[in-house]
Amino acid sequence: MPIAQVAFTTPSTATPWERWLVFSPLARIVFFTVLYLVLFALASATVNWLGFFATGTTHLAHAWANLAVQLAATIPAYLVLVKAIERRPLRELAPRDAVTLVPAGLLLGALLFSAVVLVLWLAGSYHVNGTNPGADWLPGVLTAGIGAGVAEEIITRGVLFRTVEEGLGTWWALAISALFFGAAHIFNPGATLWSSLAIAIEAGVLLALLYHVTRSLWACMGLHAAWNIMQGTVYGIPVSGTEAHGWLVSSRTGPDWLSGGVFGAEASVAALAICSCGSAILLAIAIRRRSIVPPRWRRAAP
Repeated sequence: MPIAQVAFTTPSTATPWERWLVFSPLARIVFFTVLYLVLFALASATVNWLGFFATGTTHLAHAWANLAVQLAATIPAYLVLVKAIERRPLRELAPRDAVTLVPAGLLLGALLFSAVVLVLWLAGSYHVNGTNPGADWLPGVLTAGIGAGVAEEIITRGVLFRTVEEGLGTWWALAISALFFGAAHIFNPGATLWSSLAIAIEAGVLLALLYHVTRSLWACMGLHAAWNIMQGTVYGIPVSGTEAHGWLVSSRTGPDWLSGGVFGAEASVAALAICSCGSAILLAIAIRRRSIVPPRWRRAAP
């Protein structure tokens, strides 16, 4: 197992109390969560004071405000975690990697969701009823695309998966981060236990393995954003239960296990099967590279 797979190791000079209360995976997760919640509250109060959420403001203004709140909470909190607590280079967000990995992630996300729609169309579930060139698509791109792609990847893969993997190893990190990602969508409109489990498996596992293989958040952000944008903006399918205004006016028929129901195609077995194939390929790459990280107590001291 290459040492480079683990971004952070506890300094050898750390005292026992620092090992548990500062540098342990749980301590770092708690630190990020508290700082994130504080910054989120401050950013929300600021945009509300500026009037972006006032009655009569446009949907686009709400979208810009929501994006600003998401980015103002997650990015600074992560930077403080990495630079002040872990005191290491921010390799997972290296600017030089963005040039190649963001387009690669966008392409992969677009192809994956297009494959899902193709399967639904072949199965007689997805129907195009018309086009809507004047669709109000930008708010969805800002919130479900950029906002979710950046914020959710930092929280779930950058913080949760990475730190749990450093402590408990890859297998536990996959399970815990995927279940968290699925549970985070349980309160979305039209969500069910099945839809949350489907998202945990198809997206939670896939994105965690993509981070594991690339050791970069750029690819994960690109895939996540493109998946949501293709789903809502292009194909006109609800994004995790949220109403979509797409360039294509579409409908889905058939049983919920096939169409995904009101939650959207993410709750379809088609999405589950296609993303699971992608996860299997990434897992095969990880195993071939022997990059699976064992629990900390089974790793030799560097």
